[in-house]
Amino acid sequence: MSAPVLHLMICGAGPAGHIDRMVKLAQADGWDVWCVATPAAVDHFLDLAALEDLSGHPVRTGHQRAGQPGLPKATAVVVAPATYNTINKWAAGIADTYVLTQLAELTGLGLPIAVLPFVNTALANNRPFLRSVEELRASGVTVLFGEGGFEPHPPRTGGQAMDSYPWQSALDAVRRA
Repeated sequence: MSAPVLHLMICGAGPAGHIDRMVKLAQADGWDVWCVATPAAVDHFLDLAALEDLSGHPVRTGHQRAGQPGLPKATAVVVAPATYNTINKWAAGIADTYVLTQLAELTGLGLPIAVLPFVNTALANNRPFLRSVEELRASGVTVLFGEGGFEPHPPRTGGQAMDSYPWQSALDAVRRA
C-alpha cells in the first residue's frame, strides 16, 4: 500500500524558513510530501535543494511545462504558512499564482484542506481577512485560526512566534477529515 500524498503549499512568511519541521512531522505520520511554493516563499525563505532532498521530490514553483511530470493526486492539502495575501486572494477566487490555481482546483474537488495562517494581530483584525476566513470555511476548508489553531502575534514580533507555530495541528486536521 502506498503512502497517502500530501500537497504542502508554502507561502512567503517566516515559518516557511522552518518548513523542514512540517515535512518531517508529515513523513513521520506516513505522508508522501510534495511541496509547492509561492514566488515569495522561494525568493525569501526556502532552500529548494535542501527541501527537495528532505521530501524526495522536486519542489513545484510554477505551472507544469511540457514534458514535466505532474504532481501526484493529493489525498490531502496543507497550506502553511498561509499569508494574509494568499488567504484573501484564494477566498476571492483570484488565481494569479500556481499555488492559488492549485488551491482553487483542489477546493473545488472537495479534498481535505487545512490552512495554518501566519498573520499579525493588525492584519488579523482587518474585515477582509475575517471575511476570507469565513468564506474558506464555508467552502469546506479547515482554517486553523483562533483558539486551537494559530493565534496572531503583535506586529513586528513574528520572529518570536516560530517555535510555537502549530505545525502539528494542520496534520491533525487533515488526518481527521
